[in-house]
Amino acid sequence: MMVKAVVAEESRLTIVEDRLAQSAIPSEIGLVIGRLSSPLDRGFVFDLIPTPPNDAGEAACSLVGAIKDDKKKGSKGKSPAVDSSSLVIDKDWVAEHARQVRRMLPGGVKVIGVYVWASETAVKNSTLMLCQAVKAVAEAAPLSVIDSEARLLVHICYSPRRWTCRNFFLTSNLTSNSLRPCDFKMGRVLTSLQTYKCIYNFDMRLPVSRASNVQKLIDVIRNGISIQADVLKDAKAMIDGNLVVSAPSTLGDLHEIELLLPFLKDTSLEACRQKEVDGIVVFRGSVCSFAYLNSKEPVSEAVTEIKGDIITSLQSRLDIICDEVDADKEAQDVHEDANEVASEHVSQLFLHSLRKQCNLSFPRRVFVPWLADIYICDYLQPSETTVVLKEHCTELMSMEASMDMTTVLEPEKEALSLSAESFWDVAVPFQCAETSLEKKNRDDDTRTSSNATSSSKSSGINIMMAVFVLILAVIIGFVFLFMMGS
Repeated sequence: MMVKAVVAEESRLTIVEDRLAQSAIPSEIGLVIGRLSSPLDRGFVFDLIPTPPNDAGEAACSLVGAIKDDKKKGSKGKSPAVDSSSLVIDKDWVAEHARQVRRMLPGGVKVIGVYVWASETAVKNSTLMLCQAVKAVAEAAPLSVIDSEARLLVHICYSPRRWTCRNFFLTSNLTSNSLRPCDFKMGRVLTSLQTYKCIYNFDMRLPVSRASNVQKLIDVIRNGISIQADVLKDAKAMIDGNLVVSAPSTLGDLHEIELLLPFLKDTSLEACRQKEVDGIVVFRGSVCSFAYLNSKEPVSEAVTEIKGDIITSLQSRLDIICDEVDADKEAQDVHEDANEVASEHVSQLFLHSLRKQCNLSFPRRVFVPWLADIYICDYLQPSETTVVLKEHCTELMSMEASMDMTTVLEPEKEALSLSAESFWDVAVPFQCAETSLEKKNRDDDTRTSSNATSSSKSSGINIMMAVFVLILAVIIGFVFLFMMGS
């Protein structure tokens, strides 16, 4: 999809332009936050977020080269100044910034490209590097499962001062032809957005087969999220109590979406038919989702964005846990008792070696006011409070540090929970009692023999009583027939 025109929020871009002009920095790079609308064939820019310095304190974009005067020997005149400046971009750091910002964006709000503040010559001399940066951002922050082929490159030129926007094609080779100009204008974008909200409840039971290649708990969870994605594809939706059949736009500011799921087979019952099942993973909870769309877009797009946001939210929570594992892997001690496995060790847990129940709480999603009536989100671990939101929003979204924490929304009162248990403990409770009895009997041979003897006596008495009743019934039958014959 290539958008023919891009409309940017004038109030936000004016603030960005003033900040850059007053800073006197020679170059800057950051992310373009907005939406690419396929039905409207337009792009909408909500804001520009600068990429923060890396861990070493270095800027993600710098200007190299200088303007040189080229004098010719034997000539009285002087040739025009030659500008050989170009940009050096840390594309990996910009991509990492995009990956983390993507987690904080709700449905309908995406990382749709890259912006750069530099001279015209510096941008022309750095076309290949800019294309590489845009491509890295697109790979780190995909728009959806079926991704768009285009992203935006917004150039803010300070000499002379002007804005330009170009489409970048992801499938094309990285050449100057990868960039195509498009119309760019400023206007009111944020006030034309409509809000959609959905609370999605799920309860998954994922059997773990002994013959399966999926052995780690993290792999089972990813598989479960993929299953949920397939389920949501076929789900119907009701908006404000009305079934979504056609695709007209809706009126009003906030719309409630309810997803109607199709009837599915119980995976636990299916697992009962399998011969070798080691355990079962129970994954349940509620996901709160928001989506923001232009008022002219069809409501079917809102349903699609809500579904995509739910899956992205589940994946983001799992990625946060994995990131913590990677960050603390060398410093952490390996737990020997599976009952004491914490969330930061989940990627190292092998289900086939699990002998006791393992519980895991996922990060909880909270929402922070951003621009106009738009909320962005963040994720809190069970031990964290809303205080950590300030650091994340200030560093990643370039928000002011003086945030009002009373405006934070916490619709998910309980964190998503996951437990890995023995299959029979979940699917067939009485089998668990039988198994525990067998363990207890092996520990106490005397008690085992007495229980076995009493069980044998009881069953023998039951058999004798059944035979006696049968003989008595036969005798009574003969007596009854004899009396009838006489």
